[in-house]
Amino acid sequence: MRAVVEQQHGSPEVLEVTEIPDPRCGPEDVVIRVAAAGLNRADAVQRKGHYPPPPGAPSTYGLEVSGTVLEVGDQAARTTSFAPGQDVVALLAGGGYAERVAVHHAQVLPAPEGVGLADAAALPEVAATVWANLFMVAGLDPEGPRRDGEAVLVHGGTGGIGAHALQLCRALGYRVFTTVGTAEKARWVEDLARRQDERIAASGGRAPGALTVIDYREQDFPEVVREETGGEGVRAILDVVGGKYLGPNVEALGTEGRLAIIAVQGGHTGELDISRLMAKRAAVAGTTLRSRSAEEKGEILAGMARTVWPLVADGVVDPLVDRTFPLDEVRAAHEYFDSGEHRGKVLLTL
Repeated sequence: MRAVVEQQHGSPEVLEVTEIPDPRCGPEDVVIRVAAAGLNRADAVQRKGHYPPPPGAPSTYGLEVSGTVLEVGDQAARTTSFAPGQDVVALLAGGGYAERVAVHHAQVLPAPEGVGLADAAALPEVAATVWANLFMVAGLDPEGPRRDGEAVLVHGGTGGIGAHALQLCRALGYRVFTTVGTAEKARWVEDLARRQDERIAASGGRAPGALTVIDYREQDFPEVVREETGGEGVRAILDVVGGKYLGPNVEALGTEGRLAIIAVQGGHTGELDISRLMAKRAAVAGTTLRSRSAEEKGEILAGMARTVWPLVADGVVDPLVDRTFPLDEVRAAHEYFDSGEHRGKVLLTL
């Protein structure tokens, strides 16, 4: 089968499509014919040599796919309802940039209704990341805010994770603050919210949470949060920046707030006034998704599907596919991803 396997590190030019053997179906596995694979920042960081696959994971790139079931292992067939011909999505530790992938059944979900099969590849990694961090780590309630005005801060509102997080939180009634780096990106997020408001009104869902877009080049985000929440701060922060934002993030947190750091685009180290953290009875957590066990990923996916899939089916949460590229154009896909011009998800189609 055709696949993009890690061979050397560097610019997108190092990526090439090669022929490798088809994956074998283990007793607890599901083999999927891949329709599309999502690009994620982890893929770009791996390509540059800074994010090796966890032990036992394929050296093929790709952390999420959509496709059709080809084969179900004996044990998986006894404990799940997956069957050949079924449309599914999967969360992977690697292997997605390929025509076929074998993955533990716990990491597979039926494809959500309401979107095309290829577009569904935009969801597993971002939805699982947002769910694991905002709802399992930071403790947001999937039923909605526990009190009026409960707020969330999402950094990077035009990225795949950020755009999904702000849609999901608004759909559940949370007030959302999000940071962007240009006026054009701010307009894009505001337009996304307007379109979501229209879909929510059409579906008869609960009133969406308010949205404040912060241009971090022009505004101090802790100050904006403080002013607009009457000094209360936010209940949770989803952060992709890391070190540079550590202190400001703690300033933006409210009492018993939770900061979940999932990437270090702004550096690996930062300064923290521990007394401020203690005074707020707040907490800082750093997490990753890729290296978790199949069972842990299965728990995340199950909770996520209960809340997110119905919102996708209603059109309230959009997968937000920006551009698609054929697998043979994987270099061009990574070049576009690296440019930072994408708004939402970039996919490879097979």
